[in-house]
Amino acid sequence: MALNCGIIGLTNTGKTTIFNCMSNTKAEASSFAFSATKSNIGMVEVPDKRLQAIDALIHSAKVVPATVEIVDVPGLAKGASQGEGVGNKFLADIQQMDALVHVLRCFDDPALPHIEGSVDPVRDMQIVDLELQVRDLDLVMRKIQRVEKLVKVGEKDAKKTMEVLQIYKNHLENFGNARTAPVEEEDKRHISELQLLTAKPVIFVCNVDDQSAVTGNRYSDLVKQVLEGSGAEVLVIAGKLEAEIAELEDAADREVFLSDAGLSEPGVNKLIMAAYKLLNLQSFFTAGPKEVKAWTIHKGMTAPQAAGVIHSDLERGFIRAEVMKYADFIQYKSEQAVKDAGKFKVEGKTYVVEDGDILHIRFNV
Repeated sequence: MALNCGIIGLTNTGKTTIFNCMSNTKAEASSFAFSATKSNIGMVEVPDKRLQAIDALIHSAKVVPATVEIVDVPGLAKGASQGEGVGNKFLADIQQMDALVHVLRCFDDPALPHIEGSVDPVRDMQIVDLELQVRDLDLVMRKIQRVEKLVKVGEKDAKKTMEVLQIYKNHLENFGNARTAPVEEEDKRHISELQLLTAKPVIFVCNVDDQSAVTGNRYSDLVKQVLEGSGAEVLVIAGKLEAEIAELEDAADREVFLSDAGLSEPGVNKLIMAAYKLLNLQSFFTAGPKEVKAWTIHKGMTAPQAAGVIHSDLERGFIRAEVMKYADFIQYKSEQAVKDAGKFKVEGKTYVVEDGDILHIRFNV
């Protein structure tokens, strides 16, 4: 399943540095505003210790983690929705994302001038929100014009669509984000094709200085205070520090440097897992002598749908799924022992896959 997260924020907030912490592709970070002319794309491996635990028992030829695509969208600026800075081109890039990671500058650095003249992450958040809201309002207004014609000719569902659009219009005009508009879940289908920017789930990352990696600082505290009660996820990451650690080739060296910084794991691991949670995702595993592999699915997917993530032929010719629970496999240490314990299950087309299931799909095409 293709999943992508867009890293957004004002220019010179450290977005590309955060991207470099996470990605297998390294991009050049610059202190010059608007120096980037295109989005950077990279792949991130989803951290999951269960893969290694499974492999320790079956000794597969390789271990393949699930991956997430991340896109570092060049920095926005006040007036981006009217073409300022990088302008509309990159707002269009954001439209293609499943989720957004909004990086806020929470560090002082005289060598890296702030485009607004001072460090104020709450103001920066409001600037970016406004630019996305203006873009969304334009999209909603255009659709209203189209639907007005359908209402006049009495097209079925057009009146309800117009009602929903008016709710979004009023909400956006009052500086609200589409994700918080008072719209019933089933009514969101009326605007789904617009891919509204402020409807996308978002995680806020406070990019702090090295000394604030563990506890945060007064800037990150302000962000948490403003977002308190909103349900938004706020993470504190020392981007520069973690980018330097990520460049170390030896895993043991990375562990030492993390420990010296007071961190038990990279902050980006928490970011990836937060994105998984935000998008209602989970993993299942396939395991054999050739590879142990993690696959990403939406919660609630049935066994045939999960099989389709592996290959469309498996969904089309699905017969059954042979299922072991991760905890059972670790406890009993082999497939045969799981069977002997009566924990090995054979499931049909209605089975809903659970997080950590180890599946073997039987199919015929």
